[in-house]
Parts: sequence; C-alpha cells; structure tokens
Amino acid sequence: MKRIYETTFIVNAGLDDPQIDVVIEKTKEVLVKNGAEVRDLLKWGRKRFAYPIKKKNNGFYTVIEFSAQGDVIAKLERHYQLDENIIRYLTIQLDKKALKAKAAAEASKEPAAVAPVAAVAAVAAAPTPEPVPAAPKPAATPSVTVADDDDDNDDDAT
Repeated sequence: MKRIYETTFIVNAGLDDPQIDVVIEKTKEVLVKNGAEVRDLLKWGRKRFAYPIKKKNNGFYTVIEFSAQGDVIAKLERHYQLDENIIRYLTIQLDKKALKAKAAAEASKEPAAVAPVAAVAAVAAAPTPEPVPAAPKPAATPSVTVADDDDDNDDDAT
C-alpha cells in the first residue's frame, strides 16, 4: 500500500547552485527508481543553523513530498548516509489530519488571491458616506499645582 511521506534534507551550502541541484536530482532519482511518485518539491534555500552541524553553519534546505511503499524509506535514508553533501535528513509519514490541513490551506489560498480584487471593486462601487460631525470637545479642567514649601531640604541645590 502506498503511503504519503515527506522528507526534508539539508545540503551543504558551500556547494554552488548547480551542484546543489545535482544532489537534489539524485535524491529524486533514488525515489523514482524505487517506485515512488514525487508529489511536490520545495527548495527553501540557504538558511543559517542555530548551532554548528558537522562544523558547518549554513545549509540548503529541501523538502520533497512523495507517495511510496514503506521499503523505499530505507533505500532513501541509505542514499542520504552515503552522500557526503547531505548534512541532515528527516523523513516522516504524513497522517490524514496533516493532509486535510494542507488541502484546506491550499484551498483557502486560491480565493484569497481573488478577494483583494473583489474588495477593491466593492470599495470603488460603494457610495461615499456623509461626513460625521466632530464631537464637541470637553471643557478644560483646571490643573492643580502643588507648591514645594520645604525650605529645609537641600537636595535640589547642586
């Protein structure tokens, strides 16, 4: 039975962009060669680590969502271990709740792109409201000042 997985891996950021793309393509090839179907590939880009990992401070983050049999995960993680340019990796199985949340988030993004155009059109078509008269200002309250009649205190004189 095919399940949906998500793998995140960090590539050495010291490599050039074409070299990073080669590492990502090799990982995709491992997945496809073993019968997985790549659903989505996200390149998050270069990020700074919170702490050094394998004496590195930066890494290129990549996320791949794919559907595959369970035995593909062992082969994928073996590939990660053998590739010296992959610093860290994590592969998880996405549960039904995560898939529903992701689908809902994608569905809510599409109407949001149309909504600003509709909102601008609605504002442009709406009649201008009558100006509201300003509320009267309250009467000024007299301020009370307290006189300092403490002549014995010499703290003020410096």
